[in-house]
Amino acid sequence: MQVQVNELPKIVGDLVREARVVDLHTHLYPPMCKELFLRGIDDLLTYHYLLVETLRYGRITPEAFFALSKEKQADEVWKTLFVDHSPVSEACRGVLTVLKAYGIDAAPNSLDEIRDFFKTLSPEEHADRVFAAANLDYVVMTNDAFDQVETAYWGPDFIKDKRFRAALRIDPLLNTPDAAMKFMREKGYNTGPKMSAETAAEMRRFLADNADQIEPLYLAASLPPTFRWKDGTVSGQIMEEAIVPFCKERNIPLALMIGVRKLVNPEMRLGGDSLGRCCVASLEQMCLENPDMRFLITLLSRENQHELCVAARKFPNLKIFGCWWFLNNPSLVREITEMRMEMLGVSFIPQHSDARVLDQLIYKWAHSKEIIADVLVDNYSKLLETGWSLTKEDIKRDIDLLFSGNANEALGL
Repeated sequence: MQVQVNELPKIVGDLVREARVVDLHTHLYPPMCKELFLRGIDDLLTYHYLLVETLRYGRITPEAFFALSKEKQADEVWKTLFVDHSPVSEACRGVLTVLKAYGIDAAPNSLDEIRDFFKTLSPEEHADRVFAAANLDYVVMTNDAFDQVETAYWGPDFIKDKRFRAALRIDPLLNTPDAAMKFMREKGYNTGPKMSAETAAEMRRFLADNADQIEPLYLAASLPPTFRWKDGTVSGQIMEEAIVPFCKERNIPLALMIGVRKLVNPEMRLGGDSLGRCCVASLEQMCLENPDMRFLITLLSRENQHELCVAARKFPNLKIFGCWWFLNNPSLVREITEMRMEMLGVSFIPQHSDARVLDQLIYKWAHSKEIIADVLVDNYSKLLETGWSLTKEDIKRDIDLLFSGNANEALGL
């Protein structure tokens, strides 16, 4: 039966809320990872978005703030952003959305009560509740082969919980290749100090050995805006001779997150990064020269988004995913999603959470789903005005593609 215009808000809203989600990029870990498994109010409040917002008020220096314990840092954030000022920013609202989802009536004097609530949840129960609340099929982690704290957990138990799927992160290979080659030499791989055919082969062996442990769905790197395909640098050689061939051999995508300028203010630590505009023409050349390779691309600069949409129209092997980092704010998510839908139909992946704290999955998907539903209603309304017939089944098909189907297809699942 054809859907009528006045029925769209309820039908689309219900289907979007019910849609199962594949979260293509997070910084989460399974409960068995202990200190890496971030959860609860103190981890939410000490997320770097909120730390930077707190330090902007200048009531405490970064040095003094980071000398505090995590709980005392959380106290400072709560007092500054939730007690002494209205928590109107997206990061603050996100915390309140999480607490509301748990049935907690948050108020300026309720921090101790909130802490008591989270203490009642075991890690496993906590994960179950969050996945149910966000309607998640699975999340994709960020798994750094150069991080020995993390790799100590790798093994059969690490990948047992299929709600947490792996992605092999390779930033040092491209951003600090000399240090990466030294690290690999110390692990028994004959890499460098100069690039050669043998070094490239050993890098591929390093990638294979790590991939065999965690079964990654893709390789991933976060790169500066200066990244260029075949730029003549050592990093460019590594990309061309080690990373791309490995992805082709394993038939897995390469996810590139481009545009971060690291530590423009080192005092802010994780919150000290900024952004810059990258060269989309270089990405187009990369896609052109590797038509049998799947690329997952997200860019950090707002100014890059239109160029990226145009590139995705030209190259089916380029799949746009998410509104990354500084773009994950409602006004920008709406603008970017509207543009993508106008130019790409439903052939993109509208969002990923980038969550570092388990509970963030709740608010990041709740907030994004609300915006994506509104954009769908607007576009379906325009479609009905043309006289096109639209059924509830058509709408469900599109929504399933946006929230899980496109991601699974891009991953080859």
